[in-house]
Amino acid sequence: MAQRRGMLLAVADFAGRWFAVLVLLGGLAGMVAPEQTTPVAEYVPVFLGVIMFGMGLTLRAADFALVLRRPLAVLFGLLAQFLIMPLTAWGIGQLFGLSGALLIGMVLVGAAPGGTASNVIVYLARGDVALSVTLTSVATLLAPLLTPLWVLALVGSELPVGFGDLFASIAQVVLLPIVAGVLVRAIAGGLVQRVLPYLPLISVAGIVVVVASIVGSNADTVAASGLLLVLAVVAHNGAGLALGYLAAKVAGLDESARRAVSVEVGMQNSGLAASLATSHFAPAAALPGALFSVWHNVSGALLATFWARRAAEPAQGDPARR
Repeated sequence: MAQRRGMLLAVADFAGRWFAVLVLLGGLAGMVAPEQTTPVAEYVPVFLGVIMFGMGLTLRAADFALVLRRPLAVLFGLLAQFLIMPLTAWGIGQLFGLSGALLIGMVLVGAAPGGTASNVIVYLARGDVALSVTLTSVATLLAPLLTPLWVLALVGSELPVGFGDLFASIAQVVLLPIVAGVLVRAIAGGLVQRVLPYLPLISVAGIVVVVASIVGSNADTVAASGLLLVLAVVAHNGAGLALGYLAAKVAGLDESARRAVSVEVGMQNSGLAASLATSHFAPAAALPGALFSVWHNVSGALLATFWARRAAEPAQGDPARR
């Protein structure tokens, strides 16, 4: 039994370290074997719900205490998250001539909360991990309200679905699983503590399957407009990382907080965007989310490496400046 647990921990650690590569391989698998991966697309909301439940298991009440202790940092981070990414998604979509389902998919990614892998990237980047966790958690709880509002405001005339339907989907796929995870941890904390080391394996496996199935079901679209869409996704992610850092700098946050806000803004919960697209829109609307899932983990890892190697910068920020 101990040997089996050791092997599972080793696999979970491997999945966490090579997350970006595994997601990339999932996308390639979708292109190479679309017939095998496409049928899984209808279960994307289920996979995302499992991932969100796992995120809930990692949260405690202390993770939200930062809202009271450093409200301005949290407020600036949330404003940057829900202003920069939706607006740049729409602007870049227009600039690259995207329309229809692909434009809807871009806006869905932009209007989503921060990505679940962002906390790990902030840790590796020597950023403010507490602020990162708080921003991810609060933004996710706000998503059922703010995500549909942004989508309807920016591409509402093209949508076959209303605010209520989007709100209900996000509540079911994101909010309820997270709340359930938090409750389970509060009730059975000891058991959850033993399970936590294995959660990265579940999360990585879920995202890889989601990306593979979405790319597989849109293989023809990827082949036809892949390069243009990839460039749009890369530009969107890059704009989020750069403008998030700039916004935090203008707000007077310290270096570690700037890194946290940059990553939180630039890395989106693209799995949620893909899930909403799969449930409510044309299959192609899920493609920006799938491509974003691949790229933002690559760019996040590269940025974290760059920041971690800047020995002259403060490792975790100067508490006196917070």
